[in-house]
Amino acid sequence: MENNYAIQFPEIMKGKKILYVHGFSSSGQSGTVVKIREMLPGATVVAPDLPLHPAEAMDLLHHTCETENPDLIIGTSMGGMYAEMLYGYDRILVNPAFQMGDTMLKHGMLGKNTFLNPRQDGVQEFIVTKSLVEEYKEITAKCFAGVTDEESCDRVFGLFGDEDPVVHTRDLFSQHYRNAISFHGEHRMNDKILLHSVLPVVQWIDDRQEHRERPIIYVSIDTLRDARGKQMSSAMKAFRYLFEHYAMYIVAPSPAYNPEYIAEVMRWAEDVVNVPAWQHLVFTNRKDLIYGDYLIDPSEEYGAADFMGTLIKFGSDTFKTWEEIIEFFSRLGGQ
Repeated sequence: MENNYAIQFPEIMKGKKILYVHGFSSSGQSGTVVKIREMLPGATVVAPDLPLHPAEAMDLLHHTCETENPDLIIGTSMGGMYAEMLYGYDRILVNPAFQMGDTMLKHGMLGKNTFLNPRQDGVQEFIVTKSLVEEYKEITAKCFAGVTDEESCDRVFGLFGDEDPVVHTRDLFSQHYRNAISFHGEHRMNDKILLHSVLPVVQWIDDRQEHRERPIIYVSIDTLRDARGKQMSSAMKAFRYLFEHYAMYIVAPSPAYNPEYIAEVMRWAEDVVNVPAWQHLVFTNRKDLIYGDYLIDPSEEYGAADFMGTLIKFGSDTFKTWEEIIEFFSRLGGQ
């Protein structure tokens, strides 16, 4: 786990319940559950061990939702497939295995398997048979049956690892849901994915549920990278620190008739900033017209001098580096 900034977020999902739905051959005692509880100490995390048979697992999850009424459901892999069918709740699906039966066959899961994490019933091994594979094919055929316009647009986020060797379901997800987001990582959840990719989405959902409007900071792309596209020192450390307290947007010029430049900036933002840049990239030549509280910019061009909020001139005597900007905002306490 990186220690560049706080790894606990006591205000996110404070007083709320999160239902975590684990993946195949895992359990509710996985390391991911432990980390979610550590990172979100203000939330209650419910994580049941799922039965091996999918119909029984869905019955358990429906019962859990009825009794616990979670504010957010997070499902990974097989758990993402199950979570998709728990309609009516805010949900994050991480590398969801919507074709679970085919995945089991493709990756040689037939026969004896060992649970990766301890389970409350003490069972350590299980057998995958062809009939069990058929059960999973039957349950996945029911995916997307209850999608509504609200669910499609606002309540479900799909996170897809750009190096996932196990499942490839982003296109299938995008046929039914709008919010498909790529993140840097493979199939299994780890601390880095949880911190940099899942937690930003949890924060967005929590803000929406609370009708919380954070102060807005616009960051010029020219403060994040140099003319050669190389990342500025401490730029991402600062961006992630500010993201905890502010609504962050990246601003880039909008040159006429240059779609290659726009595509290049979008690729850079997705590659370097990744999930926090999703739908938070603004192209404009009139920075005086954008509405927000702060603008971090190296110049006063494109209307920056007339920005309606506070202009923080990156590279000036007061704000020569990102470390100085971090210090400035740390004193503001999120204001």
